[in-house]
Amino acid sequence: MQLASRFARRSNVLVSQYPIQDEVIRQVAPSIFAEEAHSSRSQRYVYIPTFKILEQLRKEDFEVFMVCQSRSRIEGKEEFTKHMMRLRHRSVTALNGGAFEIILLNSHDGTSSYQLLSGWLEFVCQNGMVSGDITHDIRVKHSGNIIDNVIDGAYTVLEDAPRVTEQRQEMRSIALTHQEQELFARTALDLRWDRDEETGNTKAPVTTEQVLRPRRRADAGNSVWETLNRSQEALVRGGLPGHNANGRSLTTRAVTGIDNNVKLNRALWQLAEGMAALKTEGVEQFQEALKSAA
Repeated sequence: MQLASRFARRSNVLVSQYPIQDEVIRQVAPSIFAEEAHSSRSQRYVYIPTFKILEQLRKEDFEVFMVCQSRSRIEGKEEFTKHMMRLRHRSVTALNGGAFEIILLNSHDGTSSYQLLSGWLEFVCQNGMVSGDITHDIRVKHSGNIIDNVIDGAYTVLEDAPRVTEQRQEMRSIALTHQEQELFARTALDLRWDRDEETGNTKAPVTTEQVLRPRRRADAGNSVWETLNRSQEALVRGGLPGHNANGRSLTTRAVTGIDNNVKLNRALWQLAEGMAALKTEGVEQFQEALKSAA
């Protein structure tokens, strides 16, 4: 599913309108250029640095438009920690204000294999999404012929472009009532914050009205896609004023961790898939999508 391409100020992250070159990538995400694996890795761990993969991907006409790196509280581990790149292939052109992207994740500390997912970047708000169950999720272990396997995986994910583009167009064409948008926002809040086990009340410090409030004119519509965009930006980027369970004022934080960011983005996309199915096919399909997103 979808993924937000901007994170909090403290994160190492860069989103660009143009392909990002190595000297800039190195400043933002130095772990991509780690010269060796972390010392915790065994001899069975085949070390192929991510930048070697990137060199081959560029030869295949893939370019990087977003890069970020996780932080680590463990001394000496940040040079090997998880990183993410969002790439576009020259054969796939931008469409109606957005572009299909391939998401590549990896680490050199044993916390991640190479993982490839399909995504979408919405230009007007720079919201980067991660697609749902209709798309591939490729994982390549740190063993065997890693470079060829990752390249093959990138082309496999590239096959998702027509389906993701078609699904986005479908979501843009389906209008939601105010009550349906409220249902979407309430469910989205439950994906971001848990409910109290005793009372069943949400622990979310913000309201559905805040989640649905557009930050720009282009997001002010009532389609499934625009509802998804507004909800994703509100929940993933944070910055909303709210109150905790004790009534104390706070400002919601951005979801900066790569794993949590991908998980939430994907769940939101699956929720949007379910809402679209609810409008076109019925309640059972919506309930199935909710199960997938949970």
